[in-house]
Amino acid sequence: METLLRGRRREQEELDRLLRDVRGGRSRVLVLRGEAGAGKTALLDYLTEAATGERVARTAGVEPETEIAYSALQQVCAPLMGYLDRLPDPQRQALATGFGLAAGEPPDALIVGLAVLGLFAEAGADQPLLCVVDDVQWLDRMSEVILTFVARRLDAESVALVFGARSPGGEQLLGGLPELRVEGLSDADARALLDSVLPGRVDARVRDRIVAETRGNPLALLELPRGLSPAELAFGFGGHSSAPLAGRVEAGFERRIGELPEDTRTVLLAAAVEPVGDVPLLWRALDRLGVGVDAAGPAETAGLVEIGTRVRFRHPLVRSAAWRSAPLAELRRVHGALAEVTDPAQDPDRRAWHRAHAAVGPEEQVAVELEESAGRALARGGRSAAAAFLERAAQLTPDPKPRARRALAAAWAQFTAGRPALVPELLAAAELGPLDPLQQADVEVLRSQIAFALNPGRSAVEPLLAAANKLADLDQDAARRTFFAATGAAVHAGRLGGDDLRRVAARAREVPADESAVGLLLTGLTTWALDGPVQGIPLLARGVGAFVHDDDLDSLWMVVPALNEARDDEAFHRLTERAVRLVREGASIAGRPAALSFRAGALLHAGRFADASVLVDEAKAFQQATGMFPPPGAELSLVVLREPEEEARAMLDAAAEAAAERGEGRVLNHVAYHRALLHNQYGRYQAAATAARGALEHPDLGIHRWVLNELVEAAARSGDLETAARTRDRIAELTAANPTPWARGELALASALVTPEEKHFEEALALLPASRLGLEVARTRLLYGEWLRRENRRVDARAQLRAAYEAFGTMGAAAFAERAGRELTATGETVRARSTASAPDSLTSQESQIARLAVAGRTNPEIGAVLFLSPRTVEWHLRKIFTKLGITSRRELAKVLGDR
Repeated sequence: METLLRGRRREQEELDRLLRDVRGGRSRVLVLRGEAGAGKTALLDYLTEAATGERVARTAGVEPETEIAYSALQQVCAPLMGYLDRLPDPQRQALATGFGLAAGEPPDALIVGLAVLGLFAEAGADQPLLCVVDDVQWLDRMSEVILTFVARRLDAESVALVFGARSPGGEQLLGGLPELRVEGLSDADARALLDSVLPGRVDARVRDRIVAETRGNPLALLELPRGLSPAELAFGFGGHSSAPLAGRVEAGFERRIGELPEDTRTVLLAAAVEPVGDVPLLWRALDRLGVGVDAAGPAETAGLVEIGTRVRFRHPLVRSAAWRSAPLAELRRVHGALAEVTDPAQDPDRRAWHRAHAAVGPEEQVAVELEESAGRALARGGRSAAAAFLERAAQLTPDPKPRARRALAAAWAQFTAGRPALVPELLAAAELGPLDPLQQADVEVLRSQIAFALNPGRSAVEPLLAAANKLADLDQDAARRTFFAATGAAVHAGRLGGDDLRRVAARAREVPADESAVGLLLTGLTTWALDGPVQGIPLLARGVGAFVHDDDLDSLWMVVPALNEARDDEAFHRLTERAVRLVREGASIAGRPAALSFRAGALLHAGRFADASVLVDEAKAFQQATGMFPPPGAELSLVVLREPEEEARAMLDAAAEAAAERGEGRVLNHVAYHRALLHNQYGRYQAAATAARGALEHPDLGIHRWVLNELVEAAARSGDLETAARTRDRIAELTAANPTPWARGELALASALVTPEEKHFEEALALLPASRLGLEVARTRLLYGEWLRRENRRVDARAQLRAAYEAFGTMGAAAFAERAGRELTATGETVRARSTASAPDSLTSQESQIARLAVAGRTNPEIGAVLFLSPRTVEWHLRKIFTKLGITSRRELAKVLGDR
């Protein structure tokens, strides 16, 4: 160990600090990143040996194991499964199902991630925990996803999670986590290490060249000179090479392996192919191959492998060299022996995998076993593993028809695993076989899904439309769904899509309508696009009504804009509340960002800014964990209504720039609407009118109804009564199409602004439901109070302005509250200064979220599930919150936050 760690004092000190932090109750995450042979594994060995008071869980990615779901994660969690019963039921069930310990529905990856986070936290509460994961570049996909998620959420659990990752080539793994770069040794240390293995005296200039050529890589310095004479070293490892250093080191291992006896080479190959390091299994396989136990001796003597209670290679490059250098026939023979000795009841998936690699040509029975393994992988949430099993099954299928079916299933599995780039080749393979019309429809649907997943902006419209056109003659139900997606993509492209929406809608209208929720809403969308909003709104309302009791969360991104267009506030709240409940129960990963964001929007318009903020933050945490972006409307509204103007302007500018780059014209109109709202709340009415007019040049579904409200206020208050009247008339036309209380309340307020009469204000207040549209009610009271004050009815004005002021203050709408306060002061009333409903300034953003959820009655596990934290971390943050606020209980917390 001392030789291997020569020149690593800086790295050792950093690892020592990490252990001290964990012993002190902090969590630490660290990625050791460096090229093959840089000494990452040696440093991880040092760390585990230094962890004398910690529980240690260790694993490493293994290249042949990259497609077995959860293989690495199970090894990390195996010593911690005694804490499984401490987890909440959904997490315990998800982890048990994912690891194949129990039957159940395929677990959501995020719930599995929370379960592992909780497992680590519970173990760390009893004894500091050190988890070491080497060779990240060879982790199976599910283990990589879960461990990366956990690493981003660790905080106060007394857990250290340390990774070893190879570079170059693996920089995309574990991105953004704290790193320790493991570089080459200094020249002095490299020379000393080289001298320790040189076979004799070597010319100083040659030695310097070797040090420079290896760039101080410890493994290269130790391994490349082995077996070379001073004469062979005279020109620096036998001459200059431009080959990558890792490849040269692996070639050196291949040379050394090639010098071993044949049976010893078979031992190394079997050990390399058997990824778990199960020694009894290895010996049974070698016995089938006619190789005795003593054949391992020369490999151990050469320092290439250690075989004790487990198999451990000198370096992962030794495993790679043994595997890659073996003749194909020998590799198949070893896989066959391992398949024979693997218990089909205890480990059917690895047995099927070995049988697949032992196969010389198509074998239907092996393909059947692989397909069964894919089913088990899907049941555990291992979509990447399922895709790999199905792809190999397709390759081994002799009959073209089932081969095409399996290739198509593999394509769907790769898509749902988040690997759309791998799908086209599988679809091409599927199309080589005979496909029935339904399978052809599946191919087209999947192609369109890939197009939209890769870019939801304007570039998604054409592929979706092409797929829908092909489906029209194959499967009308699939065609309707694909036209629905194409129409949605065109709506999303908005002003940047030119005539895309009308073109897609015209083609979609040719498909016979049906009474399904998607069919009804598609009819409404096409009518809205082709015949105008007045004709389309009643049909949109009918489609929205069909979705209120539907579990199709993947369509939510179009349903909510439609219900905003139809002005159905009851559906807005019922549907979004139900959507959040369903995604929390694991109903849809893809639908989660939209569900959280749209529910936040509904709560915001109800005046429940704090609750809306919690959901927006949850959506952002989800985005950080998955990379899936939520719709921007709720977050933009919260920033515009609550934050300083400079911050709001900066966010709107950034959102506009990003939308233009992605081809999302609808987001540009979101930004324009929020600019109008920003100006109106500060009383800059001409600027608000300009922003609103810009948004109305390209009306977007749902958004233009909000914009019309801003324009009628801005025009009326800036003296442009002609524009205000035209806008009021447009609101009247839309209201007549579906005269809901929400729509009629907006029309009454518009009428009050154009023709100031008290009856219009009173009608608006009577119609707008305060429980669902509290923000709009407060704005109506503000406008009503301002008019009353101008009419010199100060007493009446005070009643409306006071109610508006209190409502805005409670919400946290700072600019509107200030505007109401000024008006109230002008009536002669002394205004009591009050802060808005934000958390105390001493709390961080995360602490504020936790405090609000605690006040709402959420338990620590529930708060952790919302914010992707362990319950232990939530408890730690609550203690900090209590200390900062000088309180000792949740009851006092509710009072402190309620007072603000």
